[in-house]
This record gives sequence, structure tokens and C-alpha cells, in this order.
Amino acid sequence: MAVRIRMKRMGRTHRPFYRICAMDARSPRDGKAIEYLGTYDPFVSEKDARVVLKRERVDYWLGVGAQASPKVAVLIRKYGTDGTHVDAQSAALEKLQATAKFVPPKVEITEKAPEAPAAEEAPAEGEAAEASAEAPAEEPAKEEGGE
Repeated sequence: MAVRIRMKRMGRTHRPFYRICAMDARSPRDGKAIEYLGTYDPFVSEKDARVVLKRERVDYWLGVGAQASPKVAVLIRKYGTDGTHVDAQSAALEKLQATAKFVPPKVEITEKAPEAPAAEEAPAEGEAAEASAEAPAEEPAKEEGGE
């Protein structure tokens, strides 16, 4: 089985996102992958932070004879284990983390005990039932007495 390391397109229309995968050479571009080795997001503002690779796994697949596609070969040459842009990549990733504008809020979920509201509602329902049972009995008696 021939293995190729290539990019699998994800994302939506006009907003691509790629996974770098080890795939069977006979599989289609967006087909089943053997292993995911990283990502490439062309819309990241810092150019050197666009690629994230699992360097050890890329080295393994290249060591067992996998062939990288031309575009992936360039990314591996730049951001692989002995890449030419590894230092710039780490600096760009730190810069992105420092300038991150959106921080997701922390939400605490508290659960209410179902026993407390049920205990309060039960007597209220019982009192309402007693009051409604007494009210119809009194009203017809008043009407008969008034005629």
C-alpha cells in the first residue's frame, strides 16, 4: 500500500481549512485518512502560524516510505523537525496568543434541588383545591337566598 501525505480540504465555501493527513494513495482527496498529522489554515493573520504539525509523526511516515505531495513537502521543509521557519513559527504562535481578543467566558452551572420547590408547591395546590371546592357551594346558596 502506497501512502501519501497530503492536504484534505475542510471548512466551507470561500473559507478553506486543511488537515494534513497520511492517506492511501488510491483514496480521493477528501477521503478516509489513516492518520491526521496537522493542520493548515490560510486565513490566520500571522503567516508563520498557519501550519501546525505533529513533527514526530510526520518523521515516522516519511521514514516508512510515505511520499508528500508537492504543497505538503514545502510545509514540511519549512515547519518540520529541522525546518527553516520553526523559530519564526514559535514566535508567531506566541504573538497570536498574546493578542487574542476573544476569551470565552467561564460559565458555572448550578443545579437546583428538585425537592425544595415541590414541597412548597404541594400545600399551595392543596389550599387552592379546598378554596375552589368551598366557593361553588357558597355561591349557589347566596343566589337562592336572594330570590
